Amino acid sequence: MHTKIKSCLYLCSLAGLFAGTVSCKRPKTAGDLEERLFVVTIAPGDEKIREYLDHHQHIWPEVEAGFKKAGYRKISLSRFDHLVVMSILVPRGASLDSMSKVAESYSPRCAEWNRLMDTYQAGVPGTAPGQKWVEAKPFYLFEE
Repeated sequence: MHTKIKSCLYLCSLAGLFAGTVSCKRPKTAGDLEERLFVVTIAPGDEKIREYLDHHQHIWPEVEAGFKKAGYRKISLSRFDHLVVMSILVPRGASLDSMSKVAESYSPRCAEWNRLMDTYQAGVPGTAPGQKWVEAKPFYLFEE
């Protein structure tokens, strides 16, 4: 089971969650990629969610450059009220921990972003104490 995810995956790295090797080469086909989903709750209060959303409208360039360096292909955030869902597209079998470390190593601003976003995040029901992000496991798929 993964440990706590820091917010920089969608904001620089997902520092502290993933481990392994990283290949920054672009996969040749969609079959070489996999989607991973994570959820987190933003701390209560209308001001907190407004600030969090505003930060994401102005993501620091170093954060996205860190994503690119680490090999993330796509990062998407969606929300309902204070619940945030993050979808990432990465090379199949990639170590998210290693990718996180590569992304965060791009610039000190990446680690700074993680620390800032961490102040807005709270765990979801069923997570361990101190855990904020949790991976959502697929259980149904319809394809034509």
